[in-house]
Amino acid sequence: MISVDMAGGRFNFRVAGIAVRAGHVLVHRAHWDSHWSLPGGRIELGEESAVALAREIEEELGVTAQVGSLRFVMENFFVDRGRRFHEIGFYYDVTLPDRFPFREDGGVCHFCEDGDARLEFKWVPMASASLDAINFQPARLRGRMGELGAPVHIAHDERAS
Repeated sequence: MISVDMAGGRFNFRVAGIAVRAGHVLVHRAHWDSHWSLPGGRIELGEESAVALAREIEEELGVTAQVGSLRFVMENFFVDRGRRFHEIGFYYDVTLPDRFPFREDGGVCHFCEDGDARLEFKWVPMASASLDAINFQPARLRGRMGELGAPVHIAHDERAS
């Protein structure tokens, strides 16, 4: 996985999927996190980002996803649990099969184990206020996931906020 510890922090190369159903977006978090994010993971050396996303979805959700268009490329700078991160993220549209569970009530619809982390997944309305309420990260994607068009490049530094 492309995740490198360096003096002063960690560099990650991440891929994530924007799965939408009935006006809701699928989010996940590790059991120890206070924030939610789009499902995905790190890319392996020599692996195409779309292939990495399909692999991560299958590993974590147990279903085969259709990976669609690249929507966002994000350079994200943040601090998590006292550690500085520099992350490059590719965000793709994803279509999940109908058999993947859906709940409109905000309850957790799926769990999995990923190394030492227990991941939980739920569907949340795509409205910015709903994403604010669950501390969705990266914050710059709140309210933007419904945008259509060419991929958008975003650079965001959360370290100062």
